[in-house]
Amino acid sequence: MRLGQPQLWRDEESDLDLPDVRGTLTHGKALAGLTWMRVGGPAEVLFQPADVEDLAAFLAALPRDIAVFPMGVGSNLIVRDGGIDGVVIRLGRGFNQIGISDGRVTAGAAALDAHVARKAADAGCDMTFLRTIPGTIGGAVTMNAGCYGTYVADVLEAVTVVGRDGQVAELPAENLDLAYRHSNLPQGAVIVAATFAPPHGDPDALRHRMSEQLARRDETQPTRDRTAGSTFRNPAGFSSTGRSDDVHDLKAWKVIDKAGMRGARLGGAVMNVKHSNFLTNAGDATAADLEELGEEVRKKVYDSQGIKLQWEIMRVGKRKDDDTAQ
Repeated sequence: MRLGQPQLWRDEESDLDLPDVRGTLTHGKALAGLTWMRVGGPAEVLFQPADVEDLAAFLAALPRDIAVFPMGVGSNLIVRDGGIDGVVIRLGRGFNQIGISDGRVTAGAAALDAHVARKAADAGCDMTFLRTIPGTIGGAVTMNAGCYGTYVADVLEAVTVVGRDGQVAELPAENLDLAYRHSNLPQGAVIVAATFAPPHGDPDALRHRMSEQLARRDETQPTRDRTAGSTFRNPAGFSSTGRSDDVHDLKAWKVIDKAGMRGARLGGAVMNVKHSNFLTNAGDATAADLEELGEEVRKKVYDSQGIKLQWEIMRVGKRKDDDTAQ
């Protein structure tokens, strides 16, 4: 469906033609405080829609030459120091509902993965793999997030998206081509909700499993440091579909260690000593420090072992004093 289009007005601060909204438009919003890494430049415009209808009307009216970037809680993201041109869309309270009915879990894109896992467990639905994954459901679907041998692809039934043209549609999971840390969403589409059909389980047993997962995570990962989760994808350990039927033992942290890069530093960036696949802001890092250290790690691993590590952290925006997005 297409909702009514608001009139455009010329915003003098951004020099963009923007629609009227019921949500919030902020100009030059610093994005560093909205990411787990605490780095990055501003958004030219940040849009926080009031609800699905507000988002759909905004996208329908927004001129097509204005770029949009959907952003969650910034848990798996480096925003470059020059910021992001166009409109950054950040979903909030109007998009974080969680509902459970007939063994199916429906969650708004802004719902935190951990909250969904807990609420599902209380209802006897096993989505425990989400409990230790940072971020929101929108990001989890986009990246086909997974942990402990289970991926979003294993339980996802459908997603609701708002297209760049303002159309609201439901897409079955099989249309997304979910693979390891990958989905094939329509260009410019914004996920607003997802429906899952997880296996059933005893609530007490599911809660106990999540407690054990949290303890194991806190023991092995730098959960109190400024990181964005795993920096690089495992060179192996996934199937072509992103499901759990083809698992190997080659891990990114192992090849990073073998290259001698555990604890490596550049400016304020460090490859975490506790877990070397966690690129960390040690306190005063810039986005450039983090990205350049990551590239140095990739080079060292390739030179020493012939393995090309792929970034798992998304890097967006433009470098400082650069007029073009990278």
